[in-house]
Amino acid sequence: MIILLPPSETKRDGGDDNATLDYGQLSFPELTEERQAVSNALIELSGDPDAAQSALGISTKQLFEVERNRTLAVAPVMPALKRYTGVLFDGLDVASLTPEEWAFAEKCVVVHSALFGPIGAGDPIPAYRLSHNSKVPGVPLKRHWRASVTAALAAVEGLQLDFRSEAYAQLGATSPSSVYLRVVTEGADGKRVALSHFNKKSKGLFARALIRAGIDHDSIDSLLTWANGAGFRLEPGAPGELDLVVENA
Repeated sequence: MIILLPPSETKRDGGDDNATLDYGQLSFPELTEERQAVSNALIELSGDPDAAQSALGISTKQLFEVERNRTLAVAPVMPALKRYTGVLFDGLDVASLTPEEWAFAEKCVVVHSALFGPIGAGDPIPAYRLSHNSKVPGVPLKRHWRASVTAALAAVEGLQLDFRSEAYAQLGATSPSSVYLRVVTEGADGKRVALSHFNKKSKGLFARALIRAGIDHDSIDSLLTWANGAGFRLEPGAPGELDLVVENA
């Protein structure tokens, strides 16, 4: 089983000062060439702060992100799941995981980065800024990633739980054995509506519960049985989807 998470735009600073980006240490090594192409283009773009600011869609106060990208190759690294911050990752609360729970996360959690493609929870990466809709000259991200990421994920056996946003799903499809998680609320009339504000937090809390339980689910039935016993209302939705029903409050 893999739990496929979206990345976040915000990243934690720092890392191991004695280690830098090594593509050979990243999961899905078949994506190395594509990773290098995006990284090199991003480093080159960052030599022109004005162009980089426009391409990344950031404000003047966020120009430190350009410097992060310029120093990608020499910056300190840390495990991916510890690098990302934001609402989803706050809910996941990786700092509180036990060694056993962290080992499970390293085995089962994958983050889909716009810069590196899918990477494992423990893969060492630098801080960077690149979103699914960033405009990198010469490297249109959707066209660059879609075929290779789709092939890489198709080769992963077992259940795939897709927590990504629809925007990141456009950078590569999951395998036929995947199921997309949609966070919804249910009105008094029984009609379900997708949530936006509580979407990321709910996904983070659900991912945390999966990691802490440490069960490598081999089927949707297994997942549904566990989830409902663990206090989550998880139900079949549209074909290929599961609805995580939460209170809109």
